Amino acid sequence: MWSLTGALGVVGVPTAAACRPKPLLVSSSLLPKQTKKLHLSPQQQPLSLSSSQFSSSSSFRTAATSVEQQSDTKGESTKFYFLVANAKFMLDEEEHFQEQLFERLRYYGENEKELDFWLVIEPKFLEKFPKITQRLRRPAVALVSTNGPWITFMKLRLDRVLADSFEATSLDEALAFTPTTLEFDKPKNWVAPYPKYEPGWWETFLPKAKQESVA
Repeated sequence: MWSLTGALGVVGVPTAAACRPKPLLVSSSLLPKQTKKLHLSPQQQPLSLSSSQFSSSSSFRTAATSVEQQSDTKGESTKFYFLVANAKFMLDEEEHFQEQLFERLRYYGENEKELDFWLVIEPKFLEKFPKITQRLRRPAVALVSTNGPWITFMKLRLDRVLADSFEATSLDEALAFTPTTLEFDKPKNWVAPYPKYEPGWWETFLPKAKQESVA
C-alpha cells in the first residue's frame, strides 16, 4: 500500500485485494423454499366418501335403528325422556312449541343427525304414571326423546308441562299410542299480525305409524 502527500495530508490508496468485487449475499428468506413431496403408504391414503352416503334420502335418519340394535345386541332397555301436556295447549295454543320443533328439525337435517325426538298423541306409557295422568286434561300429547338435557330445556321453555322418564326395550314400545282424533275450534277473533298455524303441522313429528288427527 502506498500514500500520496498533498495539501490536505496523507491519502491512503487501497490495495488490490481491497478493490476486488465482493460476492453478492442474498438472504435465505428471499430464496424459493423447497417443497418436500410426501408419499402416503397404502394404509395412509385419504379416506374417500361416496356421494351415495350423502344422498337426500339420508337427510333425516331415524334413531329407530340404533335403538333396536342396542336392545338386540345388549339385551338392555333404552331410557326415554318426555314432557306432556294436553293437546290443546301443546298443538294449538303454544306457538313457540312448533317453532322450536321445526328449528330443531332443520338443524338435524343440515348436520346429518339422527332424529331422536317424536310427538306421541295419547301415549300408552302414561299408564305407568298415574300421578301425572291425574293432572292432565285429555287428550294428551307427549314430546319424547332420548336426549334428556334437551327435554329439560324444553320443559323450562314451555313451563306449563309435566316431565319424567321411562325405559323401553324398543322404539315401538316407547312410542306406542292410542288412536285419537284431534279437533280444535278455530278462534273467532284472531288479532295477531301473522296467520295462525295450519292444523296438522304436528304430523311431521309423529312416529312412523301415522297417528290420526283431524282439525
